[in-house]
Amino acid sequence: MTASTATAVRTTHGEGRRDEFHRRSVEALHSAEVPFLIGGAYMVEVCGGVSRSTKDFDLYVRPNHVKAALRALARGGYKTELTFPHWLAKATYEGDILDLIFRAGNGLCEVDDSWFDRALDDELLGVPVKLCAPEEMIWMKAYIMERERFDGADIAHILRCCAAEIDWAHLVRRFGSDWRVLLSHLILFGYIYPGERARIPAAIMEDLIARLRSEARIAGPEQLCRGTLLSRQQYLVDVQEWGLRDARLQERVQMNEKDIADWTDAIEKEQ
Repeated sequence: MTASTATAVRTTHGEGRRDEFHRRSVEALHSAEVPFLIGGAYMVEVCGGVSRSTKDFDLYVRPNHVKAALRALARGGYKTELTFPHWLAKATYEGDILDLIFRAGNGLCEVDDSWFDRALDDELLGVPVKLCAPEEMIWMKAYIMERERFDGADIAHILRCCAAEIDWAHLVRRFGSDWRVLLSHLILFGYIYPGERARIPAAIMEDLIARLRSEARIAGPEQLCRGTLLSRQQYLVDVQEWGLRDARLQERVQMNEKDIADWTDAIEKEQ
């Protein structure tokens, strides 16, 4: 996707306190030479055409740059914390919140060099910035299926605006063994927009459906629950009472038992 295409679908941002917070945040990181990408609601507005007001400003950084980012923001007067060591740090300034994201909350989707290699050039309030590519945002958002939050609508809007320019082979590779999660969102897209199903390449759908048919004849891992990769709360009964293994403890997931306990304890605090 080109930067010009991305910019064309964005609505105009007015000046104000929130704009000043955004500018202050990106300039603090620029000054400290900490590389970052803008994602979240801002990216969905650029690449999905949907504008919404949120309390958080989402920036994505590599895990090894989190400490430098927090130091830079602290020097700028922000109150900082490493909120969840496996995926999230926060910085606040006069009530506004900056999220520094380096993985998904489920311990997958680590921000690595390829995120920056594929980033989109843009400008925020006169400051040159880079945005997360649509493929990485789809990958990150695809796993968010909480009772109180489902990011499928963001994915559908990004696909509707950007499907023709998406690197589909890269997107499929991103999901790896979790290709069923991607397929579920692509099927939903065809349901949401029945007149626009052709936006999803037929070859991609055929490949994923062929995998589904093939896998139907092969027994999957016994006593494993991957639901915890989609929701931190709704599958607790499976792993705490029914004896299924928690997929978050698999080697490919960057979480340990303490991370899981802290992430679970936060459910009640956030309600």
